[in-house]
Amino acid sequence: MRGLVIKSTGSSYIVRLDDGTNVECRIKGNFRIRGIRSTNPVAVGDFVEVQSDKAQSTKDEGQSVAWITEVCERRNYIIRRSTNLSKESHILAANIDQVALIVTVNHPVTSTTFIDRFLATCEAYNVPALLIFNKIDLLTDEELAQLADLRALYESIGYKTVAISAKNLTAEDGLTPLLEGKTTLLSGNSGVGKSTLLNALFGKEMTRTGKISDAHDKGMHTTTFSEMYFLEEKNERTKEEGSLSPFTFHPSSLIDTPGIKGFGTIDFEREEISHYFPEIFRIGRECRFANCTHTNEPHCAVQEALEKGEIAISRYESYWSMLGDCDEAKYR
Repeated sequence: MRGLVIKSTGSSYIVRLDDGTNVECRIKGNFRIRGIRSTNPVAVGDFVEVQSDKAQSTKDEGQSVAWITEVCERRNYIIRRSTNLSKESHILAANIDQVALIVTVNHPVTSTTFIDRFLATCEAYNVPALLIFNKIDLLTDEELAQLADLRALYESIGYKTVAISAKNLTAEDGLTPLLEGKTTLLSGNSGVGKSTLLNALFGKEMTRTGKISDAHDKGMHTTTFSEMYFLEEKNERTKEEGSLSPFTFHPSSLIDTPGIKGFGTIDFEREEISHYFPEIFRIGRECRFANCTHTNEPHCAVQEALEKGEIAISRYESYWSMLGDCDEAKYR
């Protein structure tokens, strides 16, 4: 049987089969050692083959337990360097139409380095990216000016941005048309409001929210596993229960993931990293040397553009930091 992985707890998976039923699945030990160097060989969004002839009932959910025997070829995925270095990588989600990276100017601060690393990975794996600036209701005038500068920067590169307050989300914010009809991965640092946004979109509590640490102004993990939520199912409930939120969606789904602190890149060749920064790649074609790394080579068009202010310093610093990721000794 074929199905879609809609939830991962690390030890088991919930798979929605083609007939619409959900089944709890596990993977066999030999599945893990078939050359898959990842902490999670199966990810939310994967289409998988399920073997049900050895299914068993579970006491907790009353569902059957089956085995995932094969992961179908992925259309795409988003991956980052794992904290478990022996496995090298961690797949955030697979077969997605776009990433919605939720960031905050403050409470907590999302660094531009984190944003740029995530966007570069989206570029590398051909996944469109949307930047959602959240918690605008908490910003001072100075921070609102900073927000405007950041939006102008990323929009000039070609990324879509939207500024919202997830706690006070309205249809006029312009977010919902960007999600309609797509499978969207929600990601970002802990505390930026992913769970709050998810609850606002559904008009009810779908997942637990947490508080920001007063001592460090940083978020604490509330989402502990990845799960896919179907917005069309919300529409069916609104027909029966009355309006739960001011939004109407075409068939869409959102993948909620645990918050992440850093974003280590993986499998990037040093000479290719500039390709994942659209403005650096465009200007870099004017460099004298085709293999220019834009660091200390003579007649480097990127360095000249940086001096003229045509490339943001923050973007170049992010590019420089990713060059350091290619040094494997950094992670030993």
